[in-house]
Amino acid sequence: MSLKFRLTVLSFLQFFIWGAWLITIGAYWFQTKKWSGGEFGAIFSTMGISALFMPTVMGMLADRVINAEKLLGLCHLMGGLVLMLVPLVDSPVTMFPVMLINMLFYMPTISLANTVSYTSLKNTGRDVVKDFPPIRVWGTIGFIAAMWTVSLLHLEKTAGQFYVAAGASFLLAVYSFTLPKCPPPLKGQSNREAGARMGKDMFSLFRNRKMALFFIFSMLLGAALQLTNAYGDTFLHDFAKIDKYKDTIAVKYPAIIMSISQISETLFILAIPFFLKKFGIKQVMLISMIAWVLRFGLFAYGDPAGGLWMIILSCIIYGMAFDFFNISGSLFVETQSSPSIRASAQGIFMMMTNGIGAVLGSVISGIVIQKFFTAPGGAMDWHSIWLSFAAYSLVVAVLFAVLFKHKHNPAAAERLVAH
Repeated sequence: MSLKFRLTVLSFLQFFIWGAWLITIGAYWFQTKKWSGGEFGAIFSTMGISALFMPTVMGMLADRVINAEKLLGLCHLMGGLVLMLVPLVDSPVTMFPVMLINMLFYMPTISLANTVSYTSLKNTGRDVVKDFPPIRVWGTIGFIAAMWTVSLLHLEKTAGQFYVAAGASFLLAVYSFTLPKCPPPLKGQSNREAGARMGKDMFSLFRNRKMALFFIFSMLLGAALQLTNAYGDTFLHDFAKIDKYKDTIAVKYPAIIMSISQISETLFILAIPFFLKKFGIKQVMLISMIAWVLRFGLFAYGDPAGGLWMIILSCIIYGMAFDFFNISGSLFVETQSSPSIRASAQGIFMMMTNGIGAVLGSVISGIVIQKFFTAPGGAMDWHSIWLSFAAYSLVVAVLFAVLFKHKHNPAAAERLVAH
């Protein structure tokens, strides 16, 4: 097998594992287990909690102690074992530590998989910027394939989704040990100096007003990123309780409908260079925030019958909302940070969005839904839930437009896209 094909398989399986349960765990939680929204918000916070420190810890191990491909395999092995235990959990209180342990092993594998791919491509003289994106897009395809697999096998409301994820995790664990060797480049060096440098870099970034504001808005928008992943699937499942909707395609196969969001991601990535050159980073990020308002607002008024077009349009808009913020945000950090601290700046960006923002969004949304939008019998007021999410995104967008100052330089944007 060629190197590119081997890395493509790695990317496909890496995100197949996540796609097998991330979108459908809400249906399992609410439809089958009948557990509350408060505890469910805590479950989705496990991703943010693990993103706060585990990628850094595992990255240091891969830099100084153990081969990256071996560490990747060990993490997936442990993650698969934990996923096998999930169906045995019969309490929402117990579910939290179990899913937290799973995410502690899974979240660092995303960066470890990237490390293996980057190192392997560089060691064979390939251009990472040119050769990696076509490999990475198969990760999104793997995520979609997992969603379709779970949906077509009618596992969305069952514990079977976790067995599918565990099986893929075991497969990738074995496969990881066959990948090109990526030995630790800093083996034997002390971590003390690295830790001191990281703290100094973080202080210098937050001392810059523009960067500090950017990171704050990254956190605020990061709180919205996982909301439709958490609640979108069970939202569509709830229509099965209404006779006129229960036999519609969207209710029978909600994960397939939701997968349109991931398909849209792959398409909007291609539009980013045009939008960056035409409008600049601030405007592109503002477009992303308005897209989040539309994403939630269309869900509020859509239904699986006459309003199905709104749900599908919402899923299409998701690609713009997700890609324009994450990719343009990463590019902004790249252009605004000095070369010596770019890696730290990118790490802080991920920490604010997928770490702190995700934790706050997951926990607070779960509490708010439970307290204000859930009836005594457990029925959820989805119309008001989605409108509240849309209102939150609109407030963030308005504040960003007013407070964040950044002048578009077309020439600089042209150079950025070119590279």
